[in-house]
Amino acid sequence: MNIRAADRTDMDFLLEHDRHIQKEELISAISLKRILIADHKGERIGWLRWNLFWDNTPFLNMLFVLESHREQGYGADLVSFWERQRKEEGYPLVLTSTLANETAQHFYRKLHYVDSGALLLPGEPLEILFRKEIR
Repeated sequence: MNIRAADRTDMDFLLEHDRHIQKEELISAISLKRILIADHKGERIGWLRWNLFWDNTPFLNMLFVLESHREQGYGADLVSFWERQRKEEGYPLVLTSTLANETAQHFYRKLHYVDSGALLLPGEPLEILFRKEIR
């Protein structure tokens, strides 16, 4: 698998699969190099999108691997790659979150993310916040 920063050639793939971001924000995230693309044998199989929480702490907003490529370690590889990049940039800590009714919480705990709080919005399941020190 190859992991690289997304570029404009990835727009159609991302717009087709990522329903959680507006096109203008997607363009901005690409220009800021805040999306990683996972390629396997020349095929895009997933992505990781991040931003800065409080303008100073990397926050993993979206991790997605196409269903046909799940359970093969690609998601963990994307997260590990992202963490190494943030560590090289001098960040001591990264954050992410997932809904309490999603199995992703177990995935992040296996990657040594620690429960760090929660957010409860009306009509939504509990959002679990996770942190990981990467020093």
